[in-house]
Amino acid sequence: MLKIDLKGKVAFIAGVADDQGYGWAIAKALAEAGARIIVGTWPPALKIFKTALEMGKYDESRKLSNGELMEIESIYPLDAVYDDMDSVPAEILENKRYKGIDPFAIAEVAERIKKDYGEIDVLVHSLANGPEVKNDLLETSRQGYLAAMSASAYSFVSILRHFGPIMPAGSATVSLTYLASERVIPGYGGGMSSAKAALESDTRTLAWEAGQKWKVRVNTISAGALASRAAKAIGFIDKMKLYADKNAPLNKDLHAMEVGNTAAFLLSDLASAISGTTIYVDNGLHAMGVAIDSPTLV
Repeated sequence: MLKIDLKGKVAFIAGVADDQGYGWAIAKALAEAGARIIVGTWPPALKIFKTALEMGKYDESRKLSNGELMEIESIYPLDAVYDDMDSVPAEILENKRYKGIDPFAIAEVAERIKKDYGEIDVLVHSLANGPEVKNDLLETSRQGYLAAMSASAYSFVSILRHFGPIMPAGSATVSLTYLASERVIPGYGGGMSSAKAALESDTRTLAWEAGQKWKVRVNTISAGALASRAAKAIGFIDKMKLYADKNAPLNKDLHAMEVGNTAAFLLSDLASAISGTTIYVDNGLHAMGVAIDSPTLV
């Protein structure tokens, strides 16, 4: 029987802070396949996340098919906006939400993981942030636009640059993108659509560079709308989800684990010849040219 086997592989998922989003679903799918799970969490959310785990608030979500609970071996503070601690502004270092936390920039986290695990086999980028996401692009400031690009696109470039050297040949990475990279999604602003387009372009370029340099595969998943806590920042995620449910070829709910399972496949040896690709997991919505529930078609 053909199955995904990641037994003993070390998987680092950057961008897990609760049990709702795609990052959690990917971690769970990888755990189902036997991978050892370590995660990176945004420092301001670190204490809340750890406390919730310790108190058992996520125990139901952690249940695997065999009845055991997914184990998260290590949780590292990670703010992927910063390449190294020397680039962190003084006001961030003095911020009460960051004080007392271990070094959280990408380079230092990579060094800690190298010290703790030696190497990793799987790298997941589940990071996105646009401080002005509710603004139309024409109303987005330069600072807001560049912040979206930095947190949502360049962060993957930097993470792969620092983690690539500790990934053995045959390892794989996956990131998360969205249809706004190639279609107009009114309301998904603040430079986020541009950041997703950059992420997809970088996926192709990094597939070449990382493939040549380390023999590491690089892919991205264009996932459909999910009403996670993070996605609610957009402001109309529930309407986006309803639109997808009505207009996608598969007019059904999209479940986070469907994205998680796709990621597990892409990160396994079953996908050993797949790199530089955007895989759509959106019930087929990306294929549609018109909204079938539009009043103009009734």
